[in-house]
Amino acid sequence: MTPPARVAAGDDPVALYDPRRMAFFHYMFGRFFRKHMRAARVALWGVPQHYGDRPLVVFANHPGWWDGVAFMLLSQRLFPGRRMFIPMDAGALTRYRFMTRIGVFGVENATPRGAVAFLRTARLVLGAPDRMLWMNAPGRFSDPRERPVPIALGMTRLPEMAPEALFVPLALDYPFWSERKPEMLCAFGQPISGETLAALPRESRVAVLSDALAMTMDRLAQDAITRDPARFETLLQGPEGMGGIYELWRRLRSAMKGQTFDPRHDPRGGAG
Repeated sequence: MTPPARVAAGDDPVALYDPRRMAFFHYMFGRFFRKHMRAARVALWGVPQHYGDRPLVVFANHPGWWDGVAFMLLSQRLFPGRRMFIPMDAGALTRYRFMTRIGVFGVENATPRGAVAFLRTARLVLGAPDRMLWMNAPGRFSDPRERPVPIALGMTRLPEMAPEALFVPLALDYPFWSERKPEMLCAFGQPISGETLAALPRESRVAVLSDALAMTMDRLAQDAITRDPARFETLLQGPEGMGGIYELWRRLRSAMKGQTFDPRHDPRGGAG
């Protein structure tokens, strides 16, 4: 969580977590999102359930750079009362040190020492029922169409560290619909108990986790294809239209004609 491996293995993300900084950066991430994305939407069938008093492992696919922003926004808006923690490459985290105060902890990738440190920290994070560990299950960027969905080996050890946790698949996609900015689409799948996973051989856990995530991703893709916002609950909305001088001119022209101005490229595309 700061410098690479040695500190990443020893720091306590639970002790470093600062709710005030989380609130501030959630606000800033929201502003950043509105500037660059059209809307954040969760499929109506994929809204999170009430999971009870159990820690959660939210394991998502890894389609792009926006995943970290998605984690931040979704965790704060859909899981009130829970604290989110996220593993991140320790070297990369040195460039974003503020994140160590909002639940992000460093992991030394591709080494046995890093794997042991990650599992130790994950067990600490999942030691209370109001905590969540969010992670990209593939451990690398992967296209949403890739099948089978890759699962990093570290994921298969987590059920042994926290059998009381629920493992919840999260599908993410960022398609362009009818506007110049992309959509952030998401859906949560059916949870799998840690006890169930822990009872399986490790190699079998890969298939179970991969299939659960693929099923959620495939169902989300079908909703994305429709381009119908009515299939989703909109969590966050950015401005629509082209912006700039041309849009100002269109607004003035509509006002002079006494017409209601709609900035969207395709008004039939549904309201955000």
